[in-house]
Amino acid sequence: MRANSRFEMLITLVLWLSSLLIAAVLISIIVYIAIKGMPSISWEFLTEEPRRSGRAGGILSPIISTVYMTALSLAFAVPVGVGAAIYMQEYARSNSRFAYLVNLTAETLAGIPSIVFGLFGFVFFVLFLDLGWSVMSGSLTIAIMILPTITRTAQEALLAVPLEYRENSLALGASKWTTIRKLVLPSAVPGILTGVILSVGRAVGETAALILTAGTAMGMPLSLSDPARTMSVHLYILAMEGLSLERAFATALVIVIMVIIINYLAYFSMSRISALSK
Repeated sequence: MRANSRFEMLITLVLWLSSLLIAAVLISIIVYIAIKGMPSISWEFLTEEPRRSGRAGGILSPIISTVYMTALSLAFAVPVGVGAAIYMQEYARSNSRFAYLVNLTAETLAGIPSIVFGLFGFVFFVLFLDLGWSVMSGSLTIAIMILPTITRTAQEALLAVPLEYRENSLALGASKWTTIRKLVLPSAVPGILTGVILSVGRAVGETAALILTAGTAMGMPLSLSDPARTMSVHLYILAMEGLSLERAFATALVIVIMVIIINYLAYFSMSRISALSK
């Protein structure tokens, strides 16, 4: 009995240390970026356009470009991903070859490096469809990248909804689509939002694919056909070309703050939705 108790205490300690390590790594990264980037943060830095030299100006257009392309990529990917998840979980047969192919495709796409997506986007969207380096090309490429995450998380969220919900609704005379729309989907919304949160993080932080598809122009994008530079691309150029390491850290700090705010709002929405659904 004592041996088992000691073993349980050891396992608990190891798991606690693992959790502490994860938290410590995250906090260390945030604190380091904040210390390096905070001196360069100012109102002018957030509201001015970047200048050609890279050693002056702000990051207004990269902020707008990041929000613009992230929202557009989600607008493309979320309906397709959730729709595919609904089909595979609610309509497809368990032995369906098509559903197996879709699942295999999603898992394969999730493991492809971003630079490969960028090369595909460059060849297909930029050259073949003649969209050029533009917001549209970058958004479509990011949408393909985040599609597997949204599809898989939405599928798991639908799978977590108890089967009794569906059976009781159908027994009361509701159609299959009505059951899905009014009962299954609302119950799965928190899980679906989790996939959207993960996708936002990847879209905001993507660099290689956007350099090949959206370009590196510093101007404000006024239409979907204009090239754009996101904050991650701007950070990469500032750091790798040695233009201004201080402004690179400041840009990184803005990215981190933006991701934290998005995650907080998303989790807050999830908790409210979960509370209302109970």
